[in-house]
Amino acid sequence: MMMKLKPMGFAAALCVLAAPAFAAEEVKIGVPSWTGAQAIAHVLGEVVTSRIGGSVEYVPGNNATIFQAMDQGKGDIDVHPDVWLPNQQSFTQKYVDEAGTVTLSSNPYEGNQGFCVSKDFAAKMNITDIADLGRPDVAAAMDSDGNGKGEMWIGAPGWASANVNEVKTRDYGLLDFVEPVRAEESVKTARIKDSIAKGEGYAFYCYKPHAVWFMFDVEMLSEPTFDPAKYVMVQPSDDADWYEKSSVATKDALKEVQIAWSNSLVDRSPAIAEFFQNFALSADDVSGLAYEISANGKDPSDAAKEWIAANSDKVDGWLGL
Repeated sequence: MMMKLKPMGFAAALCVLAAPAFAAEEVKIGVPSWTGAQAIAHVLGEVVTSRIGGSVEYVPGNNATIFQAMDQGKGDIDVHPDVWLPNQQSFTQKYVDEAGTVTLSSNPYEGNQGFCVSKDFAAKMNITDIADLGRPDVAAAMDSDGNGKGEMWIGAPGWASANVNEVKTRDYGLLDFVEPVRAEESVKTARIKDSIAKGEGYAFYCYKPHAVWFMFDVEMLSEPTFDPAKYVMVQPSDDADWYEKSSVATKDALKEVQIAWSNSLVDRSPAIAEFFQNFALSADDVSGLAYEISANGKDPSDAAKEWIAANSDKVDGWLGL
């Protein structure tokens, strides 16, 4: 009887010893405000809880707050789910390259910015390039208010990208034919839906990843290949004469978007850190998740659970299974 008790006692001791290590697998995920970041944050969190067995806390924050917390390495925030480069290069240079306190994933997805029209409008009017919006027949088809110019949504008020697009409209030689419009994104979405239903022309600033790719049949127009010599952008916050001093006649550079995490996580939660090293999504993955959240009204956690259930092989690959 004594011989049987000893192994049982040893096994129980192993369970007790294992419990603290199991509990140590925890992570605090930073959650920026945009939909794509919210989606990725919850995919990361759902994998940690449902597949690794760890615990997760979601912490809202902006880029500066999240990177500072990762740099400090105290576990206040351990991961940024959606780092856009070169947009956030000042942070990665400071904390990844110089301080060496943060790791940047080597599995980015591609971020792409441009201008779109519906596929039906493109086919009807033979539109493929941004210069086509300057054709009189195309401009007339996009003129919904009768002022002689076709409307093109360039972004929401306050967006830095809207300032870039306003300069582009001028430097692409479109101002005689196109009226750049700033409005909230909900206005753009409603106008896309209405223009397609009525068979009207409409052009708008677009980017991947975004829910719009799952909401409507749209396509991005070609632009001159990115050339840094032809991309000189001064923002209003830097100079009151920003519009006159800017010159942009080229496509935006493609973005690399990936996650980043605190190096301290490797010691505190090694299984989670290893998962982060293998994590990779495509722009279409993120667009689909954003669509479920912003268009279908799903909670980010529910959208993440459904996505993981439908992509179990990809998740297995992240976990080395």
